[in-house]
Amino acid sequence: MARRRYRGKRRRTRRSSFYLGLMLIAAGVWWVVTTLFPNQTYTVPDWRGMDKPIFVQGELQEYPARESGEEMMLPITVIQESVDANIRYEEETKSIIMTTSESVLRMKIDSTKGDLNGKTVTVPYAPELVDGMAYVPLKPLEQHYGIAVQENSLTGAIILMRAGDSIQLAEATPGKPEDTVALRESGEKKSPIVLDMPAGERLRVWREEEEWLFVQADNGYTGYVLKDQTKLGNVKDIPVLAETLSRVELEWKDKSVNLVWEAIYSKNPSTDKIGELPGVNVVSPTWFSIVDAEGTVKSKAVKQYVSWAHNRNMEVWALMDNSFDPDLTTEALSTYERRSHIIKQMLTYAKQYKLDGINIDFENVYTKDKEHVVQFVREMKPLAKARGLIVSIDVTPKSNSEMWSLFLDRKRLGETVDYMMVMAYDEHWASSPKAGSVSSLPWAEQSVRRIMEEDGVPSSKLVLGVPLYTRVWTETSEEGEAKVSSKAIGMEKLQTLLKEQKVKGALDASTGQNYVQFTEGEAIKKIWMEDDTSLQSRVNMAKKLELGGIASWNRSFAIPGTWQVLKTIHD
Repeated sequence: MARRRYRGKRRRTRRSSFYLGLMLIAAGVWWVVTTLFPNQTYTVPDWRGMDKPIFVQGELQEYPARESGEEMMLPITVIQESVDANIRYEEETKSIIMTTSESVLRMKIDSTKGDLNGKTVTVPYAPELVDGMAYVPLKPLEQHYGIAVQENSLTGAIILMRAGDSIQLAEATPGKPEDTVALRESGEKKSPIVLDMPAGERLRVWREEEEWLFVQADNGYTGYVLKDQTKLGNVKDIPVLAETLSRVELEWKDKSVNLVWEAIYSKNPSTDKIGELPGVNVVSPTWFSIVDAEGTVKSKAVKQYVSWAHNRNMEVWALMDNSFDPDLTTEALSTYERRSHIIKQMLTYAKQYKLDGINIDFENVYTKDKEHVVQFVREMKPLAKARGLIVSIDVTPKSNSEMWSLFLDRKRLGETVDYMMVMAYDEHWASSPKAGSVSSLPWAEQSVRRIMEEDGVPSSKLVLGVPLYTRVWTETSEEGEAKVSSKAIGMEKLQTLLKEQKVKGALDASTGQNYVQFTEGEAIKKIWMEDDTSLQSRVNMAKKLELGGIASWNRSFAIPGTWQVLKTIHD
């Protein structure tokens, strides 16, 4: 009996070993099939079944198109994300606004009437608003951005290609002509198949990842294919629309700006008393102000001043401000009609007074109006360019001040204007709690460098703002508490004050300026001097940084020797 039990246990052990062996073999076969052999299962892309899905560089966009062929319309968000972030839907006026360096096109929802560079035009199909999404007709997009689209009649897929895109074409090449090439969901053989492609299937190569190519077929299917199963073909270039430089833009391309602002508060100066301004090639009188919410522009311009400047080979880039009124600015820039009203007035004034340019000086503006400021400049520039006008804008150094700095989108403004004047002064302002330089040299240089480095504004577009004034600081003590006040004076008054006090300045290495201190009664006077020394350093800085030039505030603060120093910007 004991022997039979032993034999039974042995037979059970052999049977268990046999089953374990089968399991190991099966597991090995499964590993070989799943790991070494390509996956033969199929998957259907999520977008199949969607109506008119849009692809950009092989990536499915969130919203589809509407209609087909010439009647096709693209959602504005796709254009904003992939073509031009500046295309704008203005809800207040139900308008789609497209701005380029050459044109401004406004289309209204459900209307074929539009405005192109201020003139009425007809667009072939009216834009639509569907569930809060603005849809833009294809034709204007092609004309203004140079995009190209391919629509597949079987799948409805739309491939959007942008001006400037260089697209590597390829074709599927199986080992045998009768075979197919697998387009896979991801770049690995165990990934499921998206599409079996016959020999010669045309592909767009969007990117390369080791031994794989991420491609897209004409029918919209995207996926990964092994490099050795494709043959590269031609590169298809989507042409960039021509951008032309106007005559005046070409004239200023290799010239340094030496601008001086003419501060006009109530009446224009007598040009007979101005004297010579050697080296100055632009004057900017503060003539124009937006004075109400409707965008009315008030003028203090006189033709005689322009004639005087032109007779001395100086251009006139008249300044336009926003009255430094934040609420007025909000209203005046809020709609296309109001912005257009301002622009049309300025263009009319430019023609009437034979101006050469417009200098925009918006200050004390709410941060919420940042987009409106950019849009205003984008809408002005093409129209001004067509009339041979230079457009510049004044910006403060970057800071955390909402009303004076944060509302300025220097990057986007720099993409649009001809010049950006960096008002590198008032480091210590009139009511500053601490005495200090109006514009120390290190601070001024850092102010310009930040805009170059952080906002990508080309140095050739940046113009260094130069103060022709200084502040006389008075420090007193009242009941043990320090009091600080200041008064701004021009260069002539500074020289007179130094002579009266019989004092001379000494170079302050930390500011790069001459500094003087003296007592007057119980008060201490401190002056960081704006003189030939600091002016020459500013000119040298502008040249070192390869800036577009210098701009001085303002002419009435200068002395004759000032211009001899500043003219070295041209050396």
